[in-house]
Amino acid sequence: MHVNRNKMKSAAVIALSCIVMLAAGCSGQKEIKAETVQSQGLIGSLETDKAAYRPGDPVGFSLQLGEAGPDTKVLVQYRQLGELIGTQEVKPEDRHAAWQWTPPKEDGQGYMAEVFVTVDGKAKDHQNIAVDVSSDWSKFPRYGYLADFHAMTQEEMTKVVNRLNRFHINGIQFYDWQYKHHEPVKMDGNKPAAEWPDIANRQVAYDTVKGYIDLAHGRNMKAMNYNLLFGAYEGAEADGVKPDWALYKDPAQTNQDKHPLPDSWASDIMLYDPSNAEWQTFLIDKEIEVFKHLKFDGWHVDQLGDRGSLWNAKGESAKLPQGYVSFLKAAKEKLDVHYVMNAVGQYGQAFLAPQAPLNFLYTEVWDGHPKYANLKDIIDQNSKYSKNKLNTVLAAYMNYDLADAAGQFNTPGVLLTDAVIFASGGSHLELGENMLAKEYFPNRNLKIPAELERQLIRYYDFLVAYQTILRDGLEESDTETAAAGSGELEIASAPEQGKIWSFAKRKNGSDIVHFINFSDATTMEWTDNKGEQAEPEARKEVKVSIQTAGKASSVTFASPDYYNGSAVKLDFEQKDGQIELVLPGLKYWDLLKIDYE
Repeated sequence: MHVNRNKMKSAAVIALSCIVMLAAGCSGQKEIKAETVQSQGLIGSLETDKAAYRPGDPVGFSLQLGEAGPDTKVLVQYRQLGELIGTQEVKPEDRHAAWQWTPPKEDGQGYMAEVFVTVDGKAKDHQNIAVDVSSDWSKFPRYGYLADFHAMTQEEMTKVVNRLNRFHINGIQFYDWQYKHHEPVKMDGNKPAAEWPDIANRQVAYDTVKGYIDLAHGRNMKAMNYNLLFGAYEGAEADGVKPDWALYKDPAQTNQDKHPLPDSWASDIMLYDPSNAEWQTFLIDKEIEVFKHLKFDGWHVDQLGDRGSLWNAKGESAKLPQGYVSFLKAAKEKLDVHYVMNAVGQYGQAFLAPQAPLNFLYTEVWDGHPKYANLKDIIDQNSKYSKNKLNTVLAAYMNYDLADAAGQFNTPGVLLTDAVIFASGGSHLELGENMLAKEYFPNRNLKIPAELERQLIRYYDFLVAYQTILRDGLEESDTETAAAGSGELEIASAPEQGKIWSFAKRKNGSDIVHFINFSDATTMEWTDNKGEQAEPEARKEVKVSIQTAGKASSVTFASPDYYNGSAVKLDFEQKDGQIELVLPGLKYWDLLKIDYE
């Protein structure tokens, strides 16, 4: 739903002047515990006006109610890692409420706004929405994509961007928007052409690309221009590309390397040496022209993975990873924008992460990393490569084989993969006009079930609200967890079919312990190729025992699967270096934060 700006402006009138910091309530209203509220379906939609906010910026909220009477009020509780930091009461008008809140000015923080609908003073419904306050989008990247750029109306484009905004997507990869890889913008005299064919011969409208960039900026999202760093069309010599820049499969330079594409497409992609200074100048100058005409924020740089042994035009062995670093450094010097580079199957990441001028790390995950454990391994490896300075986004395509024909995504498969990625400290490139199932982003064979869409909103709210204990400089912890009591559930320190996987990280002296439920899993391969991953049974009152680093002062439970992600303080017993407690429930993923005296 598009936010009504006029109503947003009247927020000062609609909202009662009652923001109480570090207090129990508003107008005598006691603090509401999210776990005590049973939803009665009164809330239709809940949104913020931006995907992220700079410190000091006000947050605009918009709430649509299914019904509202004279005694209906909205109470908002603002929390940071479960701690109440403020409340606000709002009176809806015509089943709509709009209000503003200015978060604390500290940079790089996540908050949860708990929104309760009350009738006659009793809470009847509850939804949450997260708020990211970060001046640098790449500190907590939540990357989405766009892949269709035909002539579109403003309303059509706005609908797409508004949906991504609800997931707090703060950066968008503009996939295959360009005319040719070596000539991204088709020019008509001294200005861009109105339209051009992309490599698959789909029509691209300049006004659509520009319109999407403008809409993204209006939501505080970054727009990233996609292009390879070493590709050109066949016949590119006519456009100034020199054969001396090419990459060859043989030292005698008789067979230029290329990426073959379907016959119906415009061209195969011929490959060139990324370390060649003349090629660098040629392509970077073309990208400078792109940024002159389109206000992209950065360049999403692509590669093609391990190409095997290659040679340059001098018969010398080509070292692609070193060439990638050389290219990116040259690009950053001439075109000072944001840079993200795809490490296909981790190829080249050991060179890129510590040496290249990248804003965050990006890995396209393939068959060499098929298991859930591999997702965490990649994120951990990237953290080590970058000395824990750069966060990771994984391009991990779900239900890959299922997407060969029309169907729908398998909800349990998607949520288990997201749980593993998010708990491990990464985020998932998956959301755009649809959801990604293939490396060719326009593929839309699979639809998103309504239940999956609803649950993904909760998962992305959770990723934002708890970002500082998920992906902000955490360190690995050797804290061990075990099942307590005589139940049939087993807890393992590595992901195993039929068991709960638990691992821990540490930040500022606190332990962050994760539980991911593979008790009912039918496969341990994250891509869930055929869409057959089973929905886990929701377990109640799971007793666990956790090794502790000292005397615990509090334990906080949170899960995207319970209470809309609201945090709950748990009772616990501690003795002999162990904490024993009961998780209220476990479906896909639970998180515990253990603080010590």
